[in-house]
Amino acid sequence: MIQVRRAGERGHFDHGWLRTHHTFSFGDYYDPAHVSFRTLRVMNEDWVQPGMGFGMHPHRDMEIITFVLEGTLKHQDSLGNGSLIRPGELQRMSAGTGILHSEFNPSATEPVHLYQIWLLPERHGLTPGYEQKQFADDEMQGQLRLVASPDGRDGSLTIHQDASLYRSSLQPGEEVSHELQPGRHAWVQVLRGQAAVNGTDLTAGDGAMLTAPAALTIRGVEPADVLVFDLN
Repeated sequence: MIQVRRAGERGHFDHGWLRTHHTFSFGDYYDPAHVSFRTLRVMNEDWVQPGMGFGMHPHRDMEIITFVLEGTLKHQDSLGNGSLIRPGELQRMSAGTGILHSEFNPSATEPVHLYQIWLLPERHGLTPGYEQKQFADDEMQGQLRLVASPDGRDGSLTIHQDASLYRSSLQPGEEVSHELQPGRHAWVQVLRGQAAVNGTDLTAGDGAMLTAPAALTIRGVEPADVLVFDLN
């Protein structure tokens, strides 16, 4: 069974400096029918204007994944980490017992387009941590590339939850498949373009959820970029 969360149904706010869409309840947006999916708690798509951003603010007991589609995002945190996140890079921050961080668009001319994703951790009180990696475009093309996992296998980021995150770039007609094991669940998020998930067309910003037993098949309709979450 597949259930679709269309892009236009998401919570939306335009603050001038920030344009944001919330797949799940977040901040001032609350939808009791869409609070979370399994351990996936936040799926925000943001556009931050040049020279603007989020000042230092706290998080705790959350696995936070940041993925930049266009532009550059500057990150700083209370662990002493400072970095620039560019397209193709994925950042994981474990908030654990508590962390402060800021996110800022350092460009004077170009907006930054990003996804920020939160997963509930396997347990509370973890030691805060940070990790960032670059994944080459050709690793995603026409295949599911593991980019985050509980054990960091195959060069993926390590997240503290029984969840695996894959990314794929598909040309029209290209197809990838993933078998959901018993008791597992999948969330597919289309970042760009258009793809068919088990025959259902999805466009940029759309998400779909599936529950095992199910074989997940994703086919490019237009050039597409997708994320796939395999969740407990």
